[in-house]
Amino acid sequence: MEQLLRNFFLFLSKNRFFTRLAKRYGLRFGAGRFVAGETIPNAVRTIQQLNNKGLAVTIDHLGEFIDTENEAKEAANGCIEAIKAIADNGLDSQLSLKLTSMGLDISEEIVMENMRRILRVAEEKDVFVTIDMEDHGRCQKTLDIFKELRSEFEHIGTVLQAYLYRTVEDIEDLDHYNPNLRLVKGAYKESPKVAFPDKKDVDENYKKIIKIHLLNGNYTAVATHDDAIIEYTQQIVEKHNIPKDQFEFQMLYGIRKERQEELESEGYKMRVYVPFGNDWYGYFMRRLAERPANVAFVLKGVVGK
Repeated sequence: MEQLLRNFFLFLSKNRFFTRLAKRYGLRFGAGRFVAGETIPNAVRTIQQLNNKGLAVTIDHLGEFIDTENEAKEAANGCIEAIKAIADNGLDSQLSLKLTSMGLDISEEIVMENMRRILRVAEEKDVFVTIDMEDHGRCQKTLDIFKELRSEFEHIGTVLQAYLYRTVEDIEDLDHYNPNLRLVKGAYKESPKVAFPDKKDVDENYKKIIKIHLLNGNYTAVATHDDAIIEYTQQIVEKHNIPKDQFEFQMLYGIRKERQEELESEGYKMRVYVPFGNDWYGYFMRRLAERPANVAFVLKGVVGK
C-alpha cells in the first residue's frame, strides 16, 4: 500500500494542471507545514526563527516546469534576490536550486548564463549555493555543469543520490574537485535498471557513499531523517576522528523538528532545507511520496478548514 501511495504522489508531482491550480490557490491543504510561505520576506522570517534555535538553513526558491528563457531568467533573478536577502539580514543560510529552473531543459547556454549570474553574486555576498539533483535522466548533465562551474567558483556544491547504481563511481570521479556534497537517498521514481529497488540496498549504498566521501576528506552533508543513518555517521566520524567542521546533518523544514534541535544541542551542525515560493506543488507531492504518513496530517488540515 505504501508503495502504491508513493507512486501515486510521484505521478501527481509531474502533473502540470495541478501545478497551475496550486499556484492559483496558494499554500493550502497542509503544504504550509513544509513550505515557508510564498515570498522572500516570509522565508526570511522563517530562517530567523530557525537561526535563533541554533539551526543553519539552506533556502530553495521553488520552481517546476520552466519552459521559456524568460521563465528561467525570472527564476534566476529570484535566486539572486534570495542571496541578497540572506546577506542583508545576516542570516546563517545557503541557497539550493534546481538546474531545470535555470533552463536546463531549454539550452546549455541559458542554464550556464543564469548559473554564472547567480554564482557571481553568491561569491560577492559569501553565500554558498548547492545544485540539487533531479531525476536520473538529468544526472550526468547536472554533474557536467557542476564540474565546469566548480572550476570557476568556490561557493558551489551539488547532490548525489544513494539509490542510483552509479553514485559510488560519481563520488570517486568528483573527488578531484574536493566537492562539498549533500548525500541523500533520492526522491524520484526510477527504473530498476538505474536504481536499487529495495530500501535495504539503498541504505547500504548510502552508508557506503557517506564513508567514502568523509574518508576522502571532503565536506559531507548527510541529508536524512533516518536515525540509523544518523547513528552510522556518528560512528564513522568518531572512529576515524573526523572533525565536526567537515560534516553536517540536514533535514527538511517541517519534519522531525525535535530531532533537529536535539542534534544541534549535541554539538552537530544541523541545517534545515527551507523551500519557499508559489511553485510549491511538485515539491509538496514528493514530500508526501517520501513519507505517505504525512497524508494524515494534510487531511486533518483540510477537514479543519
